[in-house]
Amino acid sequence: MPALTSLDTVANLKPIARDRLTLVESEYQSIQHLPVGQVGTVLEVYAGDQPSYLVEFADLEGREYAVAILKSDELLALHYELALAS
Repeated sequence: MPALTSLDTVANLKPIARDRLTLVESEYQSIQHLPVGQVGTVLEVYAGDQPSYLVEFADLEGREYAVAILKSDELLALHYELALAS
């Protein structure tokens, strides 16, 4: 997977355990994990041999409900346009 950058749109490929999440909205405090396929935005990139990413998850109205630090193998970059090889 190409390196992710700030503001990239991603989805989580694995459930994210509650103890790895910072939950923002009170209505989500009872969840045990963030299910696979939630869409988020990369807020920060932490460089290194194994880069990690601070990802914000928000609802359809743009209200942040969770953040987590995730590794590249836990994320899928989402694309809105088809990038054609030259």
